[in-house]
Amino acid sequence: MSRRKTERQLNLVICLLSTRRHLTAQEIRRTVYGYAEAESEQAFKRMFERDKRELRDSGIPIQVGTGDAISGEEGYRISRADYELPEIELLPDEAVVLGLAARAWRHASLGEAAANALFKLRSAGVPVDTEAAPALTPAMRTDEPAFGPVWQAVRDRRPIAFDYRKPGQDAPERREIEPWGIVNLRGHWYVVGHDRLRDARRVFRLGRIRGGVEVLRGGPDVVVPEGVDLRSVAAGHRAEPEATATVRVRPDTAHALRRGALRAVPGEREGADGGWDVLTVPYADVPDLVGHVASYGANAEIVEPAEARAAVVAHLSATADAGAPAPDPGPAAPAEEGAGGPARGPRSADQLRRLLMLVPYALGRDVRVPEVARHFDLTEKQVVADLSLLWMCGLPGYTPGDLIDVDLDAARETGEIIIANADTLAQPLRLTADEAASLVVGLSLLEALPEAEGLETGALKRVSEKLRTAAGTALGSLADSVQVRLEDSGDAQVEQTRRRCAQALESGQRLHLRYLSGYLDQVTERDVDPMGLVVQDGHTFLEGYCRLREDVRLFRLDRVLELTVLPYAAEVPGGVGRRDLSGGLLQLSDRDALVTLDLEPSARWITEDYACESVAELAGGAVRATLRTPAPAWVVRLALRLGPRGRITAPQALAEQARAEARRTLDLYGPA
Repeated sequence: MSRRKTERQLNLVICLLSTRRHLTAQEIRRTVYGYAEAESEQAFKRMFERDKRELRDSGIPIQVGTGDAISGEEGYRISRADYELPEIELLPDEAVVLGLAARAWRHASLGEAAANALFKLRSAGVPVDTEAAPALTPAMRTDEPAFGPVWQAVRDRRPIAFDYRKPGQDAPERREIEPWGIVNLRGHWYVVGHDRLRDARRVFRLGRIRGGVEVLRGGPDVVVPEGVDLRSVAAGHRAEPEATATVRVRPDTAHALRRGALRAVPGEREGADGGWDVLTVPYADVPDLVGHVASYGANAEIVEPAEARAAVVAHLSATADAGAPAPDPGPAAPAEEGAGGPARGPRSADQLRRLLMLVPYALGRDVRVPEVARHFDLTEKQVVADLSLLWMCGLPGYTPGDLIDVDLDAARETGEIIIANADTLAQPLRLTADEAASLVVGLSLLEALPEAEGLETGALKRVSEKLRTAAGTALGSLADSVQVRLEDSGDAQVEQTRRRCAQALESGQRLHLRYLSGYLDQVTERDVDPMGLVVQDGHTFLEGYCRLREDVRLFRLDRVLELTVLPYAAEVPGGVGRRDLSGGLLQLSDRDALVTLDLEPSARWITEDYACESVAELAGGAVRATLRTPAPAWVVRLALRLGPRGRITAPQALAEQARAEARRTLDLYGPA
């Protein structure tokens, strides 16, 4: 059924593109091959209405006009001016930035839309350089299941409803929102809009939406207030530090706490305990401060305020006194249900879009089956099946001179794709809203990257305008409703590190790093041959060959404590390439330790911020999360940070380590 449906819809597109007047439904029924299958008038109407809807959803602009001047009956056609991608000319610098913009979505849910946009542009002869600027890898992720339906609602200007659980909240609350746009802030996606139930402007983190997102189809379209700045609204959602605490830390420990301190006073190094340094630490609320300091165990102690000191004792006591875990609830369910991106249509719709892109791409070019299979993530057998379907389609009449000519023998034997007699489909279809927006938003990410300073700013703006023109009315305001805001670190050391990494990449020199582990409160010395910069989740990473680990590693620049450019050339071993980031920056394996945590509702953020193998619901809104880690000691620190909000349930040896460290830390605070 799916193959016949695709064949019928493609014949309908060819027919409506080739006609100079509007054809009535009955003329289409008599003319277009495939509609004869309808057994009755009602069956035909249902089939035809479904085809029109699916074609429009694919970005094909079917016009409605007068098909019969006498009866006034409606007719249909496709205007070439609305269907065909306008001519686009890109200068070399514009081709570079457009390729980079598409790479930003390569491993995200809109990666398919960005790739298809480039495919259409190449079909029109637009030179797009996706391999330019290899030293810079911008990356956007859309792991939140809610991203797809929220993106669609913003695109279609429809209100949405969902269950939302705020941090510290036991049960989710129902929200009904008029979405104005989506913002990526500090590596997380947020929807900004008007909360109907509270009659106020609100910001919601997509990772905290529970269950599915319901798109409300009835009622008027959402109207975005004029002049609203989505990024400013989302950024203003963050609480700023309002107070300071005095914290004692042991020498050469609590490195991240030190970096955020307003002041650090070194202590005397003489004595049995080696002395303590005193930090002045800013904080927004006591629980966050307590969790942060507690994660360092016996290496850190809150001195004042007294409220925080008392709170950390209660916090650590919960870990020290933790008993046996709750009964196993059985096999764990997936963490969330729902698509990770905009919903894909049925296979026939996918196949139709492929064919409408493939024909203009293959005409007059040396195109091979393996190339098409790689682009669309198909097998070569599936590509040949697509071509065999194309061979059965053409202009009404469907005589040999009307049908599209495809050399199937060449496709099967040599992989060469030869298509002829397809002038009706010679021009590629306009960019859809999703395709154009994915590239425009990718360009906005590049504008915000300090690492992209070498790119021509004018090229970014020129390409953005050309894409908006090419998409026409299909794009609407979607591109302006999806924004990326990168945090300026404000740290002079990080900015200097970034510049020196870029210089070392350009000159091909080796680097020496003093690097703070992301898992442990530990500093290591590394010699690194730089290979490129990766930008993801609001952070910049140096990618390079680490001489200590003898492998390619990613180093977050805000964890680089010192950087020295060495006076000799970088030498990456032969056969060593850059990492495949399709699975994310964190590369886990079956050799990593498997750890299980029981989390209270207020600690569900663990399942949002860390890749979990599974998550199972427990009583009262709690969850049991299982994750892998190459550094089990990091989980001990996490348990100390969580205190009464979470505990390690397996392995038991790790749980006992957490309890023992909590007891050692409590000794610093004196008798209970």
